[in-house]
Amino acid sequence: MSKINLDHNKVKECRRLAKEITGKVQDFISNHTSVTVERATLRLLGLDGADPSGIPYPNIIVSHLKEKLSNGVSTYFINGLMKFNISPAELAQAVSENKISLANEPLLPIDDIKKEALRISEEYTSKILNNKAFREKKLFEFPEKKKPWLYVIVATGNIYEDTVQAIAAAEEGADVIAVIRTTAQSLLDYVPFGATTEGFGGTYATQENFKIMRKALDEVGDKLSRYIYLVNYCSGLCMPEIAAMGALERLDMMLNDSMYGILFRDINMKRTFVDQHFSRMINALSGIIINTGEDNYLTTSDAVDKAYTVLASDLINEQFAFRSGMKSNLLGLGHAFEIDPSIENGFLLELAHAQLIREVFPDHPLKYMPPTKFMSGDIFKGYLMNGMFNLSSIITGQEIQLLGMLTEAIHTPFLQDRYLGIKNAQYVMNNARNLGDEITFKPDGIIVKRAKQVLDETHNFLLEINNIGLFKAIEQSMFADIKRTPEGGKGKDGVFKKSLEYFNPFYPIFERELGIKP
Repeated sequence: MSKINLDHNKVKECRRLAKEITGKVQDFISNHTSVTVERATLRLLGLDGADPSGIPYPNIIVSHLKEKLSNGVSTYFINGLMKFNISPAELAQAVSENKISLANEPLLPIDDIKKEALRISEEYTSKILNNKAFREKKLFEFPEKKKPWLYVIVATGNIYEDTVQAIAAAEEGADVIAVIRTTAQSLLDYVPFGATTEGFGGTYATQENFKIMRKALDEVGDKLSRYIYLVNYCSGLCMPEIAAMGALERLDMMLNDSMYGILFRDINMKRTFVDQHFSRMINALSGIIINTGEDNYLTTSDAVDKAYTVLASDLINEQFAFRSGMKSNLLGLGHAFEIDPSIENGFLLELAHAQLIREVFPDHPLKYMPPTKFMSGDIFKGYLMNGMFNLSSIITGQEIQLLGMLTEAIHTPFLQDRYLGIKNAQYVMNNARNLGDEITFKPDGIIVKRAKQVLDETHNFLLEINNIGLFKAIEQSMFADIKRTPEGGKGKDGVFKKSLEYFNPFYPIFERELGIKP
């Protein structure tokens, strides 16, 4: 039963509107590809590595075939593999040294090329499905952990130091370890190769770094008899590539939002919408839980005045994810505890927002974000704010809890801050474990009225977006008070309209495995 007298008909209408809004964008997505989708496809076909100057081989092949991208790179790449009978990396090296021109090489019979492409694609799809099966086996083997999962970050810049800190966090009780990317990696239109030991405010997302951290967390997880979830950032200009790398190295969660890069990194919206679709298909196949970034809206706009934008964006993110074959159990939709603590009854408003999100998305593993906007140098107040955030979470039944840490949003958190964040959450959640089951809200009280108000505002907001379209809504700064244009932002030149000859062997495989109707 709803604690806030939720209007289920209005929620159903909001979902209908979100489905219509995303459907209009899906028409564009379905008819376009991007340099990143094609590079991700190459990675899924087994291409990895870089030339002596550090340029990744997927970038070399896609740049070489730029005039052919409307047809997709798969046809030309597989044609080269078949003709020269060499490995993907050897073929890319030959292309980089101008010894082979895939663009000018006569094509073998197209049916033969497609048959071989599908054979290789099925092989790598099996690897991804085996990773998923291994995760499920481990989760069955270990005792189920009570939720919410305690989620902490590591971000030293050095992957080897990150593993030390991640192991320490797991031993203290963390369930989820997120390796934050180095500052501005989302703006790089390539993925660095190999292990890295330098970064600012984070560590580079590379396939080798994923492998190193996965091994460390598996080892400590076996020691603790707990499966430790690994998170990275599947966003920015390389969104689908990072999804492919995460699938191959068995990551468990990915920050993967349909609009975050547009709003907060000024990445072209057409590029982002195309990229998020393919990346989410990969994540869905892998059983990777995605986390969306609605918490960021409340750092640029007011958490009370614009609470409805969070719920509306969650509904839009949900529909985009459904269109990519994702199920509810993989949708870690985002929201946050970000109301100004000086507001009278602010905690009641936080409860209203958290309970509303929980009831609108009862089957989703919601990701709840801690206070950052109003954190200051007052460590005592900050610790209390984090405690109230944890209390709100346990009352409203959140599931993925990014722990508040005293130096969060000021600098990379100290080890001791992480320890205190874990202990704070453990204390509150143990002592108030069933508090939410014991309490009800007054039908005419502050919490119920506030939840109804936010749902009404969300409905009106979605009506307006549906009338003008999502591109125009973003252009009019309706989300996060940030304005972006359809033709502006980084990466626009990397979007291509598909030709009638376009071929990507993974689309039919993903559609089959995920039950997506073409």
